[in-house]
Amino acid sequence: MSTTATRSPVLSRLRRRTLASAALLAFAATSLSPAAAETKWFPMKIYDASSGAPKAAEYTPLAKAGKPYNICVLFPHMKDSFWVAVAYGIVKQAETSNVNMNLYEAGGYENLPKQLSQFDDCMAAKADAIIVGAISGAGLMKKFEEAKAKGIPVVGVTNPLPPNALPAANYVDFVAMGEVTGEGLLAQTKPGEKLNIVTFPGPAGSGWAESFNEGFKKAVAKNPDAKILGEKFGDSGVAVQLQLIQDALQAYPSINVIWGTAPTAEAAIGAVAEAGRSDIKIVSSYENQAMLDALNRGDILAFATQYPVGEGAIAIDQAIRLIEKKPVMSLVQPVAAVIDKTTVPNLQMDLVLAPASWSPVYSVKAK
Repeated sequence: MSTTATRSPVLSRLRRRTLASAALLAFAATSLSPAAAETKWFPMKIYDASSGAPKAAEYTPLAKAGKPYNICVLFPHMKDSFWVAVAYGIVKQAETSNVNMNLYEAGGYENLPKQLSQFDDCMAAKADAIIVGAISGAGLMKKFEEAKAKGIPVVGVTNPLPPNALPAANYVDFVAMGEVTGEGLLAQTKPGEKLNIVTFPGPAGSGWAESFNEGFKKAVAKNPDAKILGEKFGDSGVAVQLQLIQDALQAYPSINVIWGTAPTAEAAIGAVAEAGRSDIKIVSSYENQAMLDALNRGDILAFATQYPVGEGAIAIDQAIRLIEKKPVMSLVQPVAAVIDKTTVPNLQMDLVLAPASWSPVYSVKAK
């Protein structure tokens, strides 16, 4: 979720700090070996929202696919460790299931036309199934209909879609995920403490950004001392978010809470230090490796997780079930959780991040 960065003193310091903490990141992300991770993913606690009302359940994939099917996977991008984590789950489950997988990324949320073209390529290649992390659910609806007409099942992963858009999907309840971050903030707020908040939800029109924001505001509204000063939507790249944050620091001098995407939090760490505003609390609406590191350093208050590795793995299994016309949960929702210093020791890291030693793989060949 990043864009080409413009050079600035804050971004330069942020890069140096990130490099300096690489060893800590590697330790945190590999505290469980890949082998251990693969054996502990399932059964995974989820909500089965197939009927419209989420019900607590567990998810366990099929042992293996009946044939080495060809599965085409489309992502918005692979610019950050969040989508790398989803890819890790997809790759490992494709290997376990013994299917062929090819992954294509569009390069960013501004590139819907490219994702539409890639979807056409998947259909032209006669993929047995397509998995898509949608840049825009509404923008892909016509392609979903075309795939259905061709008999190609499509699975939505990670990003939200219009209700009943696809025969199977898995993504968190984004309102609930935003809400847990708001509750996490309130849990660490002293009675009577004023919270002057500016939110940075992410790209307008993405669906998840608006839903995250809705849930967060719903939670903090429970505290009469919490006030939303402004809402700043924008591409979730560090450079864009940095500019939004710097503008907000000027426009809202009373700001003492920054809430937004993981790149928002990355940018905010340097921006508040540059401004001499150590009083500002930073909360991330989702996870990546930088958020774990920042939490361990004490630079952010909390972040939320939706277990993206698990989402990727489940998407492969949903695709296989649709191909083989086996029972499938039509909407799987991971259980969102807020992570702070008190809860991070219990975090199931192998479902949150790919191992630091893992490099993205774009193709899997069945044996």
